[in-house]
Amino acid sequence: MKKHIPNFVTSLNLFFGVLAIIYAGKDMLTLSSLFIGLAAIMDFFDGLVARWLSVSSAIGKELDSLADIVSFGVAPGLIAFQMIKETGATVEIASVNVVPFIGLLIPVFSALRLAKFNIDTTQSESFKGLPVPANAIFFASFPVISSPVIFKAGVLHQSFTPLLDNGLFLVILVVIFSLLLVIPFRLFSLKFKNFDWKTHKIQFIFLLIALVSLIVFNFAAVPLIIGLYILLSLLFLGD
Repeated sequence: MKKHIPNFVTSLNLFFGVLAIIYAGKDMLTLSSLFIGLAAIMDFFDGLVARWLSVSSAIGKELDSLADIVSFGVAPGLIAFQMIKETGATVEIASVNVVPFIGLLIPVFSALRLAKFNIDTTQSESFKGLPVPANAIFFASFPVISSPVIFKAGVLHQSFTPLLDNGLFLVILVVIFSLLLVIPFRLFSLKFKNFDWKTHKIQFIFLLIALVSLIVFNFAAVPLIIGLYILLSLLFLGD
């Protein structure tokens, strides 16, 4: 029975991902972002539960990837689609505005990233390319940052909001981060085998800075934390 528990947690990831897609389609982007966040929590705990129970299965690995493409590929892609559309950026082909569809590069490149991960046996200690959940969290943070109801105004909020209303800026971000998903640069994993400082120095540094940033800047810190993750990986793991 216990071998099915991690798969149940993974199924919750998928469930929340589907809800994120539903609400993104209704242009309720803040709620969609919330469900992506819940899916990310389930994605973190399914592996943790599997290691704790000392169970693993081939179906669990496949289910995890299928859930991830929904929660961290399609859902953030729809958020990007809606946000770009709302900026009014327009390039028409056959009377169709094609600019928002650039947001759909996210699910396409996320699928490529997951497929590469599934056949690569060298990514147990570190990753090659930006992990799909990190990319999803990056884009899912935008509607929350833009929401005056959830996010209290501050310096970062005032700086980010005009950028998130700029269609060209969003398109450039989508293209850059889609490429980061498949470019094989090394990034560290947040999986802890133990709590030894020397073994996990980079993880401890990252988590400390991330925690302080969240306390100080609230949700506006999330894109900066993802940027920090990439930067620290390049500094510590760069060839």
